[in-house]
Amino acid sequence: MSNRTFVYVDGFNLYYRALAQKPYKWLSLYALATRMLPGNDIVEINYYTARVSGNRDPDEPNRQAAYLRALRTTPGLSIYYGKFLPKKIMRPLVKPPPSGPRYVEVHSTEEKGSDVNLASHLIRDGFRGRYDLAVVVSEGY
Repeated sequence: MSNRTFVYVDGFNLYYRALAQKPYKWLSLYALATRMLPGNDIVEINYYTARVSGNRDPDEPNRQAAYLRALRTTPGLSIYYGKFLPKKIMRPLVKPPPSGPRYVEVHSTEEKGSDVNLASHLIRDGFRGRYDLAVVVSEGY
């Protein structure tokens, strides 16, 4: 008998830790799950992300949209969205001028909500007895 398995994927952590600096940007989450968990019945894959703005790269939203469209073709896969919170932060200069400022204010964004959504769904689904095995795919060092 195989385990009813739910997979919860933190999309941004997976991308920035495993794919961003690689030549391959797209990943079949179903193929990943079935290879990592042979013999398990992958019932549901939940993907958590936020829509990118395109501030740094104007084509980034188009590439993300294409990937999300591809993901939606996977049976049993759902996508849940957080959001980006823009903010201004102070960062130190690598080589500050001798008589100038040592820090500079920069625009930054922080993803919010995806990790909370993932944790909430993991607990909810476990409480409801929907899975025998839950796997969280997130960052690793």
